[in-house]
Amino acid sequence: MSFHAKRELLANVAPRYREENKKRKSIILNEFISATGYSRKYAIRLLSSPEPLVVRSIKRPRPRFYNSAVQGALKIAWAAANYIASKRLAPFLKDLVPALERHGHLELTDEIRSQLISISPATIDRILKPIRTDGRAMSTTKPGKLLKHQIPVRTFADWQEDQPGFFEADLVAHCGWSMEGEFLYTLVLTDIATGWVECIALPYRSGSAVINALDKAQELVPFPILGIDTDNGSEFINTDLINYCESEKITFTRGRAYKKNDQCYVEQKNGIVVRQIVGYDRFEGQYAYMQLSELYRAVRLYVNFFQPSMKLEKKCRNNSKLKKCPNPVPKIETCRPR
Repeated sequence: MSFHAKRELLANVAPRYREENKKRKSIILNEFISATGYSRKYAIRLLSSPEPLVVRSIKRPRPRFYNSAVQGALKIAWAAANYIASKRLAPFLKDLVPALERHGHLELTDEIRSQLISISPATIDRILKPIRTDGRAMSTTKPGKLLKHQIPVRTFADWQEDQPGFFEADLVAHCGWSMEGEFLYTLVLTDIATGWVECIALPYRSGSAVINALDKAQELVPFPILGIDTDNGSEFINTDLINYCESEKITFTRGRAYKKNDQCYVEQKNGIVVRQIVGYDRFEGQYAYMQLSELYRAVRLYVNFFQPSMKLEKKCRNNSKLKKCPNPVPKIETCRPR
């Protein structure tokens, strides 16, 4: 039904709708919604309005600036960058697109290349929205109630370290859609100052498995581990890990219960590294553990050396509003070995 036809129907139905009782109004409203496709609240507002409706000409939206060729090239570049967020992808396109052209993955004209390199993060989100997937994983965190008083609490606002070595740690469960039985886990470590990420496969969840993974992480990380911050899961809040941190001179802190933002740095890496690359399927057994460990051996190099990273330089407070400054101009950095 065209816009003018809908307005003509509205002009005929609205006077009758306003005069009927509640039961008849419901019947008229349902018929009007069925004919026009309007949402229920919008239809009620139109039918209840006592003011005469003026039918104006429709202003069509401006024509698309980014055609199908640009959108197709953007999807290829997004996949090549491992589906990273638009704010990280947009400044990276000026380096990524020429590399894809050199290796034959893209063939672009000068006009399409110019549009693709200058595209904004908001436009990237708008173009990619129909093909994005929003997975949901199950939480396997079981609170460790004992010993919590021995471990200091650190919130998201307490991170002021500019020295590498202070990590947030979390476990990602590869249980699929069922938590029954045994399945693999991934220990994710994220350095606050540099953004360095280490992912280590665990055959099961326990304090001893976490300690073994931390021993392996100390061999892989290019600087000493000075501190770890975890959630309140029993695999972290236990005597063995407390004693291990004391012997290794590692500062051990924890976040507040049910406050995921206290581990915001590592929670982000759970999604853009582990879930993007490994996914949400179920993995169990020794063979899957070996394959996952081998995958992470290559992933650590790709993520830490070849993926763009972005750190906020500063924030400015204007009364009750907190804004990213200046305007905001993100600082793009590539991790380098230390």
